[in-house]
Amino acid sequence: MFKIGCHLSTSKGYLHMGREALSIGANTFQFFTRNPRGAKAKAINEKDVALFNDFAKEHGFATLLAHASYTLNACSADERVRKFAHEVMADDLVRMEYTPNNYYNFHPGSHVGQGVDKGIGQIASLLNTILRPEQTTRVLLETMSGKGSEVGGTFEELRQILDQVALKDKMGVCLDTCHVYDAGYDIVKDLDGVIEHFDHVIGLDRLFAIHINDSKNPFSSHKDRHEKIGKGSLGLATFARVINHPKLRHLPFFLETPNKVAGYAEEIRLLRGLYSTN
Repeated sequence: MFKIGCHLSTSKGYLHMGREALSIGANTFQFFTRNPRGAKAKAINEKDVALFNDFAKEHGFATLLAHASYTLNACSADERVRKFAHEVMADDLVRMEYTPNNYYNFHPGSHVGQGVDKGIGQIASLLNTILRPEQTTRVLLETMSGKGSEVGGTFEELRQILDQVALKDKMGVCLDTCHVYDAGYDIVKDLDGVIEHFDHVIGLDRLFAIHINDSKNPFSSHKDRHEKIGKGSLGLATFARVINHPKLRHLPFFLETPNKVAGYAEEIRLLRGLYSTN
C-alpha cells in the first residue's frame, strides 16, 4: 500500500482533517500540534478525537505524523528557550496519546555558537527528561539542511543524539528529501549511496517517515526552501525512484510543498501514478 499524505490544518479538528485527507486521495496526514510560530495549542476535543480514531481505523489510515512548533529550540544557548522547548514538547507528548501509536517529529534545533557537541548533549538531555516508557508515540528527529548552526544536517549528528537517548525504542528519524539534498546528500545522482550511508550510520530500522519535498535550491546549498514536486532541483524522476525504492516504499510519505489542499490533491494523484504496485 502506498502511504501518502500532506500537511493539513488542525483549525477544524481531527475528524475534519481525516475527511479532508480522504477526499484528496490521502491515507494519512501531518499536522501541527500547536501554532507553528508560537506556543498556543487548542484544547483537545475528546469527542472529536474519538470520532477521528474510529474514522481512521475504518478507512485504514496509515500512521499519522505530528510536527512540533518551529519556535522550539532544544539546544538554544538561552536556558529560558530550552525550558520553553521542554515544557511544550512534554505537553505535546501528553496530547499525542489521544491519537495513540503515531509519530511526533521535531527539528533538533540550532546550537547558536555553543558548538555541535554541546547542542547534541542538550537535545538528548531534553529527550531523556520527557520520554516515558508507557508512551505509544514515537519521537522522530528530522534531517536538516545544515544552515547556520543547525544540528542534524548530517546523519552522524542524528546518530549521536540517538546514542545518548536512554529510551531508544521511542525514537526514530524522519528524512526530508529537500533537506538532505540541500545538506549535501545527492539523492538525485546517488540515491542508493545515500540510503546505504544512512543505513551504515543510523540504520534503516530507525527510519520511520519521509517528508517528500522538492527544493528551490541547488545541491548542497545548505538552505531550506521547499518546492512543489517536480518543479525544483530534485526533479520528478528522483521522486519516482524515492517512492519506489525497495528500502523506502513501505514508509509513509508526507508532502510539505508550498501548496493549498487542491495543490496537494494534484501532487498525490501525480505520485500515485508514479508508484509501482508490482
